[in-house]
Amino acid sequence: MGGGPDSGGEAYIAVEAHSGKILANRNSRATRSVASLSQVATAVVAFDWSTATGISLAQQAIVPPDVATLTGPNPMGLQPGDQIALRDALYSMLMGSDTASAQTVAVFIGNELQQRRGSRYGSVSGTFVNEMNELARALGMSRTRFANAHGSDGGTSTAEDMARLAIYAMRHPGMAFYTKQKSRQIGFQRAGQAVSFRVSNTNQLVGTQRIDGLKAGQTPLSGPCIMISAERDSIVEKLPDGQARITPQRMIVVVLNSAEREGRALGLLNAGWAGYDQWRTMGGAAISQPEEILSVPNLQ
Repeated sequence: MGGGPDSGGEAYIAVEAHSGKILANRNSRATRSVASLSQVATAVVAFDWSTATGISLAQQAIVPPDVATLTGPNPMGLQPGDQIALRDALYSMLMGSDTASAQTVAVFIGNELQQRRGSRYGSVSGTFVNEMNELARALGMSRTRFANAHGSDGGTSTAEDMARLAIYAMRHPGMAFYTKQKSRQIGFQRAGQAVSFRVSNTNQLVGTQRIDGLKAGQTPLSGPCIMISAERDSIVEKLPDGQARITPQRMIVVVLNSAEREGRALGLLNAGWAGYDQWRTMGGAAISQPEEILSVPNLQ
């Protein structure tokens, strides 16, 4: 199977988010184009920026002129000059791979960052992309380089690096709320008139086997890609001193350049849980080599 900047074909990884235990992987460190999976990084930067500045994601943003020249999905038909709440832009981006919404978020926040820093050097969208790459660096995504906020062209990563991003992203309380819905009614303003739109989630696996995210994407260069997150009930163990030990459980699966991305992702999810249960039964020490643990720092 060809496609992607590395012609080695399919790449994947399955990892339990809280322990970091890698349960399955293939070509997981090979560079691939990741299409609109890049938009997960766009959303994380937006969430972190909102938290740091106190600016609500209900803030209205103006759709910038350059959306008229972008390739990639524009499901709402956004046009330059339209106004949309950052929150609705994020819904359309995370659920519908909306290129225009991703660029709108990048330009708005990039402009805010430049103003706060007293610097107008470079493009505002470039300032935002720098934040995406700084996030990647901080998370240890050493083989990742984002080229833009939407991912419709340019930008490469690996299955392992995108798993790091997914683990960090799902630590944000609001991320699952954006990504777990099958559809949502959102809207924008055009020339003072409200326009309503129902965005559908392109991640066909949402709602299956407790999958609550994260993102599906595809371009001719990347091939079909998907990253999923599934949560199980926490394990509650009583300790000899009468206290309880609570162990949360979340499986992250990233599949890149796979013609059967959904089937592969579900197979890896099931195999991942089975492998994780076996690992825990053996005390979590059956295979304890450092390369089999994915460590993701908590930046919040």
